[in-house]
Amino acid sequence: MEYGLNEKYDLIAAEVVKYKSRNPIEIIKEIMHKDYVNIHGPEHHFLDGAAFLTAYKNAGGKLDLDNALCALKERTIKMPGAMCGLWGVCGSVTSIGAALSVIHGTGPLSGDSFYKDHMKFTSACLDKMSEIGGPRCCKRNAFLSVGTAIKFVEEHYGIKMESNNVTCEFTDWNKQCIKDRCPFFSKS
Repeated sequence: MEYGLNEKYDLIAAEVVKYKSRNPIEIIKEIMHKDYVNIHGPEHHFLDGAAFLTAYKNAGGKLDLDNALCALKERTIKMPGAMCGLWGVCGSVTSIGAALSVIHGTGPLSGDSFYKDHMKFTSACLDKMSEIGGPRCCKRNAFLSVGTAIKFVEEHYGIKMESNNVTCEFTDWNKQCIKDRCPFFSKS
């Protein structure tokens, strides 16, 4: 079945709120297996931040999840696919950056430390991605950006989310998988 981007975002939003996990990677991996999530595509621009917001709330973060997901959808639906190669910035990183700005209510005129913190987070993620290089992989980049975000919110805001060692389950579906160069590649 073919889904439009709005439909995919609505399906993702309806799905993430079902989870009680404090582990955003666990949530993302489950939803990545749904038929409305392609191996690569702009649905990750919403999925990654939505799973992060859900786990953040489940870990004790103060957040109205339904309103936060609506705000995140408004922001991320504007991001085109292939941002990584065409714009030099990963959609997963911007998804988590948008989620952080939703959590803290920051905007372009914010003068608080959150504005600065969010820039530090996105630049740290992009630096990790640049070390690996391309071609693009929405799964790898999701694992990198969300894994970085888990550590970031604990260090900066005292919110302890859960994480685990991530191994990729999507290698066989990704024609451009970089295999051994990917930190999440599993030979088995």
